[in-house]
Amino acid sequence: MKKIITIITIFIAFAANSQNFQLHRDLERGHFTTTFELFKVDKYGNTFTFIDFDYNASVGTGQAYFEIARVLKTEKMPIGLHVEYNAGHTNNFTFPEAWIFGANYSKGNAKYGFSTYAGYKAFTGAGEGNFQVTGTWYVNLLENKLTFSGFADYWSEKGDFTFGYTDKKVFLAEPQLWYNLNKTFSVGGEVEISSNFAGGNDAIKVRPTLAIKWNI
Repeated sequence: MKKIITIITIFIAFAANSQNFQLHRDLERGHFTTTFELFKVDKYGNTFTFIDFDYNASVGTGQAYFEIARVLKTEKMPIGLHVEYNAGHTNNFTFPEAWIFGANYSKGNAKYGFSTYAGYKAFTGAGEGNFQVTGTWYVNLLENKLTFSGFADYWSEKGDFTFGYTDKKVFLAEPQLWYNLNKTFSVGGEVEISSNFAGGNDAIKVRPTLAIKWNI
């Protein structure tokens, strides 16, 4: 579970400033995941952050992943400047720490919107330059009763990592569908679609979840 994706990964379902807490049940892997997201707009741009915990260990959490992104943009700037940091740990390995520097473009209103960026991705200690392209979206339907949102990432992992030298491309997307019971609670889920993600191979993996969301 990641970002929502990542944005970066940036979507606004109901308000310019929002935060939420999600509880997902991974139907394939059989564990729970909690996600906390925060999105805040100010006169100099916006900030997005999230943290995931996977409860896939016999004694609790088996994985934690964190991202924070800042877009610097004023009303007179058609393109924003994107800076992002991400890192994570599991009980078996560490996600490569990374910084991303790029350009962001976004547009939206109360019914729909999108955000996209492309940037240079610097993995700590990799010794090679990499890239990442990300798109996020949201669409509010049926008088805001239904929300379709999510993100899609594509990045390179070239260089010397803790698990050895590699040169691969990674794809990760997490489309979500929510039925909004009211302004506070939603029910729905997501589908994680990935290739070469988190030590996997280039075969496409599809992992659905069922979830509830608390809009704080």
